[in-house]
Amino acid sequence: MESQRHDKGKCLALDEVLDDTVEVSLFSSPDGVYEIYVSYAGMDGIVYVNEADVYLRREEIKRVLAEDYQKNKKPSNEFIVEFADKYKLEIPFDLYFDDSALFCED
Repeated sequence: MESQRHDKGKCLALDEVLDDTVEVSLFSSPDGVYEIYVSYAGMDGIVYVNEADVYLRREEIKRVLAEDYQKNKKPSNEFIVEFADKYKLEIPFDLYFDDSALFCED
């Protein structure tokens, strides 16, 4: 993830992982639009935040994910939808994920 973002002019500023299940990474940017990379048991994406709000938003996201993880250990479909709507979680075209589990094997 870090090398992909660095190639786009982004620089890893903060990276935190909880139990190898929850990751919240902050990528700074010279253009003022920061990226908060989120990974939680299969829910992966990026929240775009302006520089002025990035640290507060990152702490909020960390808290929300940690609370759900402590309570449930993995996100429910309802949690994913609510989180994605609230934080405008996006999956950019250049974010790699393993989609092999989406296809049934005959």
